[in-house]
Amino acid sequence: MATQAPINIFDPSVLLDPYDAYAQLREGPALHFVPEMNVHVASRYDVVKAIIQDTKTFSSEYAVFFDTLRAAGIAAATPEVRAELERLQGELVEQVPTMLTLDEPGHSKYRSLVSALFTAGEIRKSEATVQAVVDDTIASLEDATAIEFMEGFAFPVPLTIIGQRLGIPEEDVPLFEKGATAAASGLRLTPLTGEQMIERAQTAVDLQNLLIRLTEERRSNPTDDMISILANARLEDEDRLLNHPEIQSILNQFLVAGHETTTSAFGWGMLLLCKEPDIQERVARDPDVLQTFIEESLRLEAPVQGLPRLVTRDTEIQGCPVKQGEIIFLRYGSANRDEAKFEQADSCKLDRKKAGAHFSFGAGVHACIGAPLSRQELSLGWKALLDMGKNFRLSPDQPEPQAEMSFILRNLPELHIEFDR
Repeated sequence: MATQAPINIFDPSVLLDPYDAYAQLREGPALHFVPEMNVHVASRYDVVKAIIQDTKTFSSEYAVFFDTLRAAGIAAATPEVRAELERLQGELVEQVPTMLTLDEPGHSKYRSLVSALFTAGEIRKSEATVQAVVDDTIASLEDATAIEFMEGFAFPVPLTIIGQRLGIPEEDVPLFEKGATAAASGLRLTPLTGEQMIERAQTAVDLQNLLIRLTEERRSNPTDDMISILANARLEDEDRLLNHPEIQSILNQFLVAGHETTTSAFGWGMLLLCKEPDIQERVARDPDVLQTFIEESLRLEAPVQGLPRLVTRDTEIQGCPVKQGEIIFLRYGSANRDEAKFEQADSCKLDRKKAGAHFSFGAGVHACIGAPLSRQELSLGWKALLDMGKNFRLSPDQPEPQAEMSFILRNLPELHIEFDR
């Protein structure tokens, strides 16, 4: 029999600060069953790693899980809102699995089409472009000594960079940024009014139409960007170009993964510096520990707290039985703080060896393809911030920063800080 979890880690109040609950789960068996979500939860590092490595038994083709969640959200709306949402849903192209929600060999078939953009050589070539975005964002702060950090820096830097990488024309940037923000917000649990639900759905349609238009334009006039690559890529085994559902699926994944994770990493990293002045002082004084700080801040507050896996056959994990068709939710945020893997796991240790051995960018065949770009943005961004200011601290007249509720993501919607130039 499955062991029921002693606490529902998906309860909204727990999601705000899940780490005590994670610790409780790690002390027990390899898996816990959460009846409220009808899923098993893997919280320990060794268990998460084993499941990630066994892609045949634990499949990434779990899209039905999110379809169920979306259907539940729509069902709670009024009949009028539901009708409008269904109408707008009808304007979207078919949802098809490509990279994140596809197993091998299909996963690599699509991933290989864009992997050339994220090689070490390409990342090195992009350094000047990333640095320019960082510098422009710093300059936009002018002489400020108090800012809302998420809006002022953490949000615009990654979003501008992924927009450039995709090839969004300047005149379409406002719609792109609105659409990318809406796509990420769809993974959160913040309650929406019927009007807000409709607005978000309309934004998804508008963004889709923009990306389809750009895809068609780049088929005739390709440039050096991701949309051009996808627009002209051929699936050799089928001898055809990618269709619009496939291209939309890939681009939508980059919309969220390309900015949300880095934005969150900047936010949680800044909060860590504000709360740990000794760490802030050492990182500012010793550039050699900056990369360890980046990895530790990613480990402590994983921007992606977890993802599901679909069980493909009856099996067991360290004595815990699971059946074909059941869902296991991997909790990266818990595994990253497992004392069996990381000594003093709840602390930022600037001398930690192998600090990058966390799951904040996933692992295995589905490891985040954009992780090198994200690390580059974080490295250049933190250098610029620490050159700009010192004594970063929380604004005393603002409420304590708090995470936004989500089954998947962990982000700070607001972070008000002060600093000295």
